[in-house]
Amino acid sequence: MARLKVTQIKSKISEKQDQRDTLRSLGLKRINDTVVREDNAQNRGYVRKVAHLVKVEEID
Repeated sequence: MARLKVTQIKSKISEKQDQRDTLRSLGLKRINDTVVREDNAQNRGYVRKVAHLVKVEEID
């Protein structure tokens, strides 16, 4: 199954609380933090919600 490499590239300071919570749910705490998550509908939804704050790469 494919995986997603998610990297936070922008600050969450001026964002709404639900977007801050989404970053925390992904496991991202600060700029340049990177996590590898399974490619499923739940994680795709998280990434879509904070797409302006993160960079996403698909890895095998």
